[in-house]
Amino acid sequence: MGLDQYVYTFGVFCKNQFGERLRKLTIDAKFTCPNRDGTLGKGGCTYCNVASFNHEHGTELSIQEQLDQGRERVAGRSSKYIAYFQAYTSTYDEYRVLKTKYDEAIKDPDIVGLCVGTRPDCVSDDVIELLASYQDRGIEVWLELGLQSAKDKTLKRINRGHLMADYIDTVTRARARGIKVCTHLILGLPDEEHQDYLNSLNAVLAAGVDGLKLHPLHIVEGSTMAKAWRNDRMKLLTVEEYAYSVGEMIRHTPKDIIFHRVTAYAKKPMLLAPDWCAFRWNGLVAIVNDLKAKGEQGSYLISKLKVE
Repeated sequence: MGLDQYVYTFGVFCKNQFGERLRKLTIDAKFTCPNRDGTLGKGGCTYCNVASFNHEHGTELSIQEQLDQGRERVAGRSSKYIAYFQAYTSTYDEYRVLKTKYDEAIKDPDIVGLCVGTRPDCVSDDVIELLASYQDRGIEVWLELGLQSAKDKTLKRINRGHLMADYIDTVTRARARGIKVCTHLILGLPDEEHQDYLNSLNAVLAAGVDGLKLHPLHIVEGSTMAKAWRNDRMKLLTVEEYAYSVGEMIRHTPKDIIFHRVTAYAKKPMLLAPDWCAFRWNGLVAIVNDLKAKGEQGSYLISKLKVE
């Protein structure tokens, strides 16, 4: 949709590094989350229902079988792939378990990258060294950290179970070892507005980051927020509001930061609202139109924005 003209996308990064756009093959390795298993809590984050982004959670397929299935789904669109441990907290297990699962994924000869999604408070020094060992062997490694907001008040309200300080600590340790970090931010969380999104971006950039994933808040069945939405206690962003904020965030981001994603969608009936999030291209088209109208990235401003 022309996004490559305005931002440094992950597709362009892969093409520069590997000569083609790599496809991510998602893996459900049956991890859990400290916010669900009772360590921190049992309810999970208030927006979360993992089935909304990984319908195969609980699959009995081996990691290799999941890679094979994923490869079939994207047949002909790539010859090299990234193994993406996406579901729940993919660094939350014993070291030997993690190593066994990661090893199984990268032994596939077509896998040239490893992407691990997790929480900022579940990345030990041992895990960082394990990920760095793969990178030292020539595997492209990305650590994806679900921060969502840099505002501690918001993190507590959505029941994340960690604070911004946890994020800064993990980013500092990972990047010191040469591991690339991609940070997830959600726009539209309760009691947050446009200025809060810029504040979170500024805090993430100040901490150090290599990539960003931006998501609109959408309400999915089975989440705590679904109850609030049904009781008319949730105000959700319109596609125009979302595109405006994303455009401004892009214009405040250095050009060497890689955008892995600038929007997201979910499928009905899992998706409850907003309706525009049911279609993959709605958000992207609106964002590209904003960038066309207002210009591409401007110079990065280290502003005096403050995070509460």
